[in-house]
Amino acid sequence: MSQQPQRVQPPVNKRVVAVGLDPRTLDYSKMSPEIDRETLIARVDAAGDAMREAGFDGVQCLVEPSPDAAEAVLRECLEKESFGLAMIGGGVRMMPEHTLLFERLVNVLTEVVPGIRFCFNTSPEDTLAAVRRWMDS
Repeated sequence: MSQQPQRVQPPVNKRVVAVGLDPRTLDYSKMSPEIDRETLIARVDAAGDAMREAGFDGVQCLVEPSPDAAEAVLRECLEKESFGLAMIGGGVRMMPEHTLLFERLVNVLTEVVPGIRFCFNTSPEDTLAAVRRWMDS
C-alpha cells in the first residue's frame, strides 16, 4: 500500500504580512555599492504596490535589525489585523548576521498566528511571485 504525499494546504485567511528590514535602519557600508537607502526604499514600496495591484490584501511590517525591537514591531503589526500568510524578506533570511532576527520573527509569527503559512522572496522584485506560490494554489 503506497501513501500519497500530503500537500500543505494554502492559508485560509488570505491577508499577507510582508516582514522585512526597514531600509531606513540599515548599514549600507556593508552592502554592494549599487544599493543605497533611496533605491531600496523605492524597491520595497514597488513590491507592496505590485501586491496590491495584483489584488492581494497585504500589509508591510518593516522592522529594525535588533531582534528585540523587531519583535515589538511585529507583535504590534499582528495585533491590528489577522493574517494567513507571512512573507519574510531575503534581507532577514539571507544575511548570516540576521539569523537570530529570523528565528525570532518566525517564532513570534507561529506563536501569535497558529497555522500561519510562510513564503520567502529573494529580492523585493520577486515578492509577488512568492505570495502567488501560496495564494494561487
